[in-house]
Amino acid sequence: MSEQLPVAELRRRFASNFVWGVATSAFQIEGAARADGKGPSIWDEFCRVPGAIADGGTGDVACDHYHRLESDLDLIADLGVTAYRFSICWPRVQPAGTGAYNERGIGFYERLVDGLLERGIQPYATLYHWDLPAELQHRSGGWFGRDTAYRFAEYAEVISRRLGDRIVSIATHNEPWVSAVLGYERGVFAPGVKDRRIAYQASHHLLLSHGLAVQAMRAAGIKAELGIVLNMSPVRPATDSELDAHHARLEDGRLVRWYTDALFKGQYPSDIVEHLGADAPVIQAGDAALIAQPCDFVGINYYHPTVSSSSNPASPASSGAAVTDMGWEVAPRGLSDLLLRLKRDYRLPPIYITENGAAYRDQFVDGRIEDEQRRQYIESHLLAVAEAIDRGVDVRGYFVWSLMDNFEWAEGYRKRFGIVHVDYATLRRTLKRSGLWYRALLKSVNA
Repeated sequence: MSEQLPVAELRRRFASNFVWGVATSAFQIEGAARADGKGPSIWDEFCRVPGAIADGGTGDVACDHYHRLESDLDLIADLGVTAYRFSICWPRVQPAGTGAYNERGIGFYERLVDGLLERGIQPYATLYHWDLPAELQHRSGGWFGRDTAYRFAEYAEVISRRLGDRIVSIATHNEPWVSAVLGYERGVFAPGVKDRRIAYQASHHLLLSHGLAVQAMRAAGIKAELGIVLNMSPVRPATDSELDAHHARLEDGRLVRWYTDALFKGQYPSDIVEHLGADAPVIQAGDAALIAQPCDFVGINYYHPTVSSSSNPASPASSGAAVTDMGWEVAPRGLSDLLLRLKRDYRLPPIYITENGAAYRDQFVDGRIEDEQRRQYIESHLLAVAEAIDRGVDVRGYFVWSLMDNFEWAEGYRKRFGIVHVDYATLRRTLKRSGLWYRALLKSVNA
């Protein structure tokens, strides 16, 4: 990696109105799994499946953000960010995913949003970050059932009416690929289903629910910007062979084009539909137009490139490459390449980098938490964003993943992404070196 740039020099690479933020999700930090009327989610249930979580952890307590809201808001404000991206736990505000809403749950998010605004921080909300009400999974197969898409649109409209006058941005979904593929095809995420046909029907209903929700929120007159957040990687073949190039093209179709083509071209990529064969989703008349509702923004979550071969269609790293604690390749160039590719291939709305960060093992030195690798990772990827902006990509903001160490899904609490350290025994929060650096960057003069 290059030598550390002075923070003011790095900051000057971005416009004065560039949005600087940090990001979290509800299930990963809130805890309070059964507090104040919250219903169970598919992740609450999945955590109880023996062997599903690497360390046996659950989201019951997590970072206890639900009970530490005010001090956590102060922590966010101290960083100097202009925006905070968070998600709303659907079963906290509507326990069964249909029917009655839980005023105590909605009240928590009202306090969160109001607390951010009081501190001069813009609220960026995500309506769905994987914690589906368990009742919908039991009733209709979760996202496999078309009815769930309509229930989601109703939920989106209610929440947007309650909070939309104060929220700057509302994303319908975080990473529908993860919900569909990891949750319904590979079964390593909740709800733990392993069926490709079910997974691709779920992916269609996730995208359909996005379109229905955007339509419903716009009809309600919501002023917040509306969009969706997608996880993406540039996919490259492992070798120069035609076979590996073929596999890379298919993996790019499954990971990137399946979602971007549907959202921004109004159709699924024909090569992937053909590849799926009998596992392709059932699509009703009018679905394509609903999915392709105009968006005000698109969020991009980027962590690593994908290397594809006949033996491994989706490796997160090249052989011998520097990797994070997740085994993901450190490749900032992949982010700039991805952004330039999207500009070339699509007519996209403004882009936000809604997640970018790295898991590393922190070092404790003289009472400080040293994580120079994470700091370097963030700096190098910010430079990649700056390069893409210089080359004409309309990127409006950047959110570090994550504000604090948290429940890292199937990994439990073994992997730490935070720029704030969480002592899980005491739940004490401590800024790491990367957090101190990010705070200095955000407080530097943009001249």
